[in-house]
Amino acid sequence: MWSQVYNPTGSAVLSTLLAALPVVTLLVLIAWGKVEAYVAAFIALLVALGVAIFVFTMPAGVAIRAAVFGAVTGLFPIGWIIINVIFLYRLTVEKGWFQILQQSIGGITPDRRLQLLLIAFSFGAFFEGASGFGTPVAVTGAILMGLGFSPLAASGLSLIANTAPVAYGALGTPIQGLATVTGLDPYLLGAMVGRQLPFFSLIVPFWLIWAFAGFRGMIQIWPAILVCGVSFAIPQYVVSNFVNPWIVDIAAAIVSMVCLVGFLKVWQPSELWLSPKLRTRDDSAATAPPTPAVAVENPTPEQIRMSWVPWAILSVVVIIWGGQWFKNIVNPVFTWNYPVEGLHNMIQKVPPVVAKPAAEGAVFAFTWMSFTGTGILIAAIISGFVMGFGPIQLVRAYGKTLWVVRYSLMTIMAMLAIGTLTRYSGLDATLGLAFAATGVLYPFFGTLLGWLGVALTGSDTASNVLFGGLQKITAEQLGLSPILMGAANSAGGVMGKMIDAQSIVVASTATNWFGHEGTILRYVFWHSIVLACLVGCLVMLQAYVWPFSAMVIH
Repeated sequence: MWSQVYNPTGSAVLSTLLAALPVVTLLVLIAWGKVEAYVAAFIALLVALGVAIFVFTMPAGVAIRAAVFGAVTGLFPIGWIIINVIFLYRLTVEKGWFQILQQSIGGITPDRRLQLLLIAFSFGAFFEGASGFGTPVAVTGAILMGLGFSPLAASGLSLIANTAPVAYGALGTPIQGLATVTGLDPYLLGAMVGRQLPFFSLIVPFWLIWAFAGFRGMIQIWPAILVCGVSFAIPQYVVSNFVNPWIVDIAAAIVSMVCLVGFLKVWQPSELWLSPKLRTRDDSAATAPPTPAVAVENPTPEQIRMSWVPWAILSVVVIIWGGQWFKNIVNPVFTWNYPVEGLHNMIQKVPPVVAKPAAEGAVFAFTWMSFTGTGILIAAIISGFVMGFGPIQLVRAYGKTLWVVRYSLMTIMAMLAIGTLTRYSGLDATLGLAFAATGVLYPFFGTLLGWLGVALTGSDTASNVLFGGLQKITAEQLGLSPILMGAANSAGGVMGKMIDAQSIVVASTATNWFGHEGTILRYVFWHSIVLACLVGCLVMLQAYVWPFSAMVIH
């Protein structure tokens, strides 16, 4: 068994810089280098292997196995979701149903800002709550692109909108993961997150429209933004504190959508915003989605209802697939567990990252029937038959989808290989310990640790599992509430969701804007940092300043 080493050079600063090298390489190559995303990911993976083996003394065979384990995890379940969401989207486009859907949304409001609130924020939050793991960005990015939004707008704004709901994504999976590694009550953790994120559920809709249309464009529709944010934030607080942390997003999203649509029936802005492009960008040269095969000038009410059927089917299926009761039924029958030979229990985490030495498991659970992507595939097949596709047509369409997303799948596999290798080699723990050494400022930097964890792994759940134990140990050493800092890890992590490479690849794939991942990253990067710092400031207030400190659960 190999024990992780957190300061291999004897200098905490130098070890931290070396630990950050793979991530920095990846971000620089994607954002500022003229390098394809999948090439950048493979280069960064080689850098990560070099640092893990030659600096952090990880055995080469173990390091390679960790990277392969991560790559397979990138394909299942993450890549599996992307393939099948894009498959469904392409089916609706080919039959012309997506154009009718576009017209029906335009019937609610032709204003692009209000469409953003409805689709990117409220509808996206529903999919985050039901399935998570890239589904909301894939769905909303595709819908916005189909509605005529420019590729950068559809990608970047979907990423910005998919923040406040993330901590309760996939029916509360991040909260459950955090509770598992910390031993803290998931209901208390969920309630504490529910005393942090509602502030940002109010802020993010305003932020989203400001990013799209500027300050003046935002002010023109402030009543609708306020309705959207308040109708999400209040249920988010109430459900998380008085019901449970599992259904928070679904409940809040449904209330938000109903309230916003109802409000728009009695109020519309005096000046409509019809441009689908970002205020300061012109990205019209990007590849457009497939041209609809059928054009319907004046769709009937029946056609409009039918255009929503595939997405209604998808919504029902992902709710079923996200339920623990469903997993409890199918997983015992349809699960294959593969302990990774030469990696499983061959690595030991040691203090101060954990309270006592603990072996790291490495079991690939191929729960293929309960994968969200499997549910989406079933929804797509059902929808395909409803739309009039035959079996052979569906097979051909699926083959074309695989070809379209091939580079995205390669990128996601390489990204997850980096994240998994980083975790097993202890590079992430070295970075975490640097944040933990900030003393009285730890509530702020501990929140940014959650942000870093999601940026590294692409998952709030993974970030909570990664740093939850460290957050608890450090909080107890500093006399802070471990529930506060555990929640801060999750709440801060949601703002890292928009810059993690996995989400950016999902966005570029959903909007058919391959090869522009660097443009998307540059656009969302500062939004991510500023919002994460705002979460950190709130946690600082909750740690030390009344009346915010009265909100803290001990």
